[in-house]
Amino acid sequence: MPAHLRVSSRNRTPGPARTPLTDASANARATGALAGRRVGTLVATSGLAVSLTAVPASAQPAESSAGILDLNALAGARALASAAPSAVAPVTATWSFDVPGATAVLPPPPPPVVEEAAARPDQAAARSSRRTEPTEPQELTAIGAPVPQSANGSAVVAVASGLVGVPYVYGGTTPSGFDCSGFTSYVYAQVGIKIPRTSTAQRDAGTVVPRDQAQPGDLIWSPGHIAIYAGDNLQVDAPVPGKTVQIRKIWQSDPLFIRIG
Repeated sequence: MPAHLRVSSRNRTPGPARTPLTDASANARATGALAGRRVGTLVATSGLAVSLTAVPASAQPAESSAGILDLNALAGARALASAAPSAVAPVTATWSFDVPGATAVLPPPPPPVVEEAAARPDQAAARSSRRTEPTEPQELTAIGAPVPQSANGSAVVAVASGLVGVPYVYGGTTPSGFDCSGFTSYVYAQVGIKIPRTSTAQRDAGTVVPRDQAQPGDLIWSPGHIAIYAGDNLQVDAPVPGKTVQIRKIWQSDPLFIRIG
């Protein structure tokens, strides 16, 4: 045999043969010792009770000649567990939790919806008149004003002039109060001429004439209003709430002149 492959057998101590069984026995002893130390540490630090029930000798497995478990380490762990204090809860113990009360806060109710009351007819007419009729100074306000010089000989203008000063009343058709068409229909009735009640119907009751051919006593119509022509660019009418029958200048921009009869 070559020199570099020779293995010297001098100083070699003979020992037991190593087999898988001997390795398993050594690992079991190491594991048992480690478990005993961990149990002792756990009991000592936490104070929890660990109950270990002794196994009768007749039920304990016989230790092999190789030593599978370290019984001395297990006995030490049992002694430490027996010395640890025990905490025992009574059978009647109950659990309770404090839950703070909850209060529901509701948002305030919305404010009530107040519907605007429908305007009375006289209020609606007043607003309509204010939108369409410019403010004009009153020419004559005395009750029973004289007939304008330009309207001498006109029976219609004479009756209308005698009603100057009567207050405006929505829907009025008598000398206690007039609206515009109630005034013209009343005046014409006093001279024996019957005309419709409303201003629109009165517009259609006669014949339209050019402005330069209009005569005192003709009707003057504009949307929403009607008056009596008094000549010389004057008219007699019942204007709006708060005013009275008056003689004043024609303020309408492009009125129709209606001749009745």
